[in-house]
Amino acid sequence: MDLASLQARALVIKQLYDDLNLSRRGRVWTNEEFMLGFTGDVGDLAKLVMAAEGTRGDVGGSREALVHELADCLWSVLILAHAYDVDLAADFLSTMDELEQRIKAELETGQRPGSQARPE
Repeated sequence: MDLASLQARALVIKQLYDDLNLSRRGRVWTNEEFMLGFTGDVGDLAKLVMAAEGTRGDVGGSREALVHELADCLWSVLILAHAYDVDLAADFLSTMDELEQRIKAELETGQRPGSQARPE
């Protein structure tokens, strides 16, 4: 399945959430609320990754929970990209090209790995 198909599916689910929120609360989530939900999902994902790596024992993280949170995070990214008219496929490739060039340039200069290199 390509990114456009994933985004189309994500928008179907967003519309269902909009319908549900309208019926229960009389309004839909704002972009800010979607972002806050995404932030919560990223926090949950961080705990599950830490549990999977053995650095956090207080979280009962299963593979299913990890998969679910990754999918939730992707859903949020797809929804927010649509909300702000971002062409994820094109912009992802462009960003990866920029990162590749920057990393290769740093490697050519002999800079120690990790001294200033970090993803943004």
